[in-house]
Parts: sequence; structure tokens; C-alpha cells
Amino acid sequence: MSADQGRPGGGTRGGGPVRAYVLRGPGEGGVEDIPAPVAGPGEAVIDVERVGLCGTDTEFFTGEMAYLQHGHATYPMRLGHEWCGTVRAVGPGADPAWASQRVMGDTMLGCGACRRCQRGHQHVCAQRTEVGVRGGRPGALAEQVAVPVSSLHALPAGIGETVGALVEPGANALRAARAARARPGERILVMGPGAIGSLVALYLRADGAEVHLMGPRTGSAEFVRSLGFTHVWTQDTLPDLPFDAVVEATNAADLPALALDLVEPAGRVVYIGLAGRPSLIDTRVAALKDVTVTGILSGSGGIDAAIEAFAAPRVDPRPLVGATVTLGEVSEVLAGHRPPGAGLGPKIHVDPRAGS
Repeated sequence: MSADQGRPGGGTRGGGPVRAYVLRGPGEGGVEDIPAPVAGPGEAVIDVERVGLCGTDTEFFTGEMAYLQHGHATYPMRLGHEWCGTVRAVGPGADPAWASQRVMGDTMLGCGACRRCQRGHQHVCAQRTEVGVRGGRPGALAEQVAVPVSSLHALPAGIGETVGALVEPGANALRAARAARARPGERILVMGPGAIGSLVALYLRADGAEVHLMGPRTGSAEFVRSLGFTHVWTQDTLPDLPFDAVVEATNAADLPALALDLVEPAGRVVYIGLAGRPSLIDTRVAALKDVTVTGILSGSGGIDAAIEAFAAPRVDPRPLVGATVTLGEVSEVLAGHRPPGAGLGPKIHVDPRAGS
């Protein structure tokens, strides 16, 4: 059975087959020929140009992703939710003007009918599917993918493949930076200088904030220094300074509590990182310090602003990409092996058109 069969957005054999990366179990993934997707009602088929790999994909590869335990995702599955490409065809009821446009897409697909969707919060719809993540919706680690046109966002001519595939994580980071509500001259601490944390830092610097970053003694510190950040610390070397806001963008279970401890009274704490086990915070600290605490899930609501910021360019995210690999190299990357010759950037991209 193909990885698409019986799944929303899956196709029947049309112009295919096409090549796709299919994950069949923990550590069991590879390139397969699948039936070419066909655009259903309200959908478009995209020729995929570039896909970003992220921590969520790694957790599916290792079997640690919580959605697997909660029944929101099952193997086999097709990963890939940070993508860009060109519209090949549209289905019945879809605006034909989308044809041939370069686009990226929102990962979160709400039901459209519930109270949350009606209030513009489709990204937290209880019945949502997530492209390449939840509910069996195939992702973009393939030569082609089918998605609803309602999820599409047009990319201006100045945004190339690398930047286009960074819009989705860029929108996540933009929402976190907005939640920090940085004013020029304010001191902001970003915990976790990975892809998301680095993007948050870039937005905050563009807003005029004094940005500090805290992370381990690894290549991530060297990378953010290469972006021009000079206030880069480990937890042991972090100076005793007042931080007007703290953005926690790590997967460490102990750092959310430290973020509350470090932020100034009446400051802001933003949680965008997800730990592998429950992370505990003392709400008494938040109340007694009169702190505003915000959680961020997905880039929904920040996509157009991220595209605008990248197109200006107010923020240049291209240095984040350390290497671009083929579909056949995905398993190695998800297993934690950095491609030979990769640069300092934490993000690895995939070109589904490359390789054989």
C-alpha cells in the first residue's frame, strides 16, 4: 500500500509515480515511488522546490514524538512541513489564479467549522490536521504534495527557494518575537540559539532590542556570533543583568523555570520550545513578579508578516541553512549525522528534485 492511500490529500495514480521520503517506523525511512497526488476539491498540487528539516521530524524518526503516543500520528507517514514550491494544478472549486504561482503553505489545517476556527484560531482546532505531522496529511518531502489552497501564501519574486522554505519557521519565530514586545533599547534574552531561537534574535535585533543569547558550548554559539551577536553566553557565564523579556526556545525541561527567574518584574516570558518531558514552572513566581507569559504554537497568523520581513529584507534568514541534501540523505540527517561540508547554520534543507 502506498503512503498516500486512504489519507486526506493523497492521490491516485495520475502523472506519477513521484519520489517521496516515507517513514515506516522509528529509524525506518527511505525514498519510495508513490502515486502522483491529484488535487481534490479546494486543493492544489505543488511541485516542491525545497523542504526544511526540523526537530519535529527528528522526533518522528526516533519515535519520541508525543503525537505517536496520543494517536494523532501513525506510521507510515510522509514528513515535511517547512516547504516552498510552484503550483502545478488546482482542483475543483479552487481559484485557477493559483496555477503556476510560487507558494508556501501553513502547516495547520483546521476543520473550518468549530468555534476556534471561526475565531481565526485554526492552528489550535481540536480536529486539525497538520501537513507532514498530524492526522495523516502527507508532507512535502516529495517531488509533489497536495494541500488546500486555503493554506497557501504567495511568495514574491525576490524570495528564492532557500528563503521560501524558511517562511514557516520564520513565522513561528516572528510570533515569539512579537510576544516579547521588545521596545528599542530593551534587553531581551533568547534561550536556545538553534534555528528558531536565532530567527527570534534576528527579529528582535531588527526591532532595536539589545539581544542576548544563552546556549551550550557548541557550534550554535559560534553560529550566532557569525550573525553579529556579541552577547552570547552559557548558563554558567550568563551575567547578572535585568532582562525585560525572555524567550525560551529550547527542549530542556529545566529552563522554562529559569526563564521566569531571570525575567524582570512586569516583564514578558515567551515559551516556544518543547521539552521531551514535562517542564514545571512555579506560577507563584509569575504572579508575584506580575509577569506576562505567552505560549507559541505554529506560525499561523505570522506568515504574511514573515514573508514581508524576508522580502524587505528586514531579516535575512539564509545563513541559517548549513546544507541542502537529497531525499536519499534524509535518514542520515534525521539520525543526527551532519552532512559533510555543512556550514555553521543549524537548518538542513532538502531538494526533492535532486538525486536519483
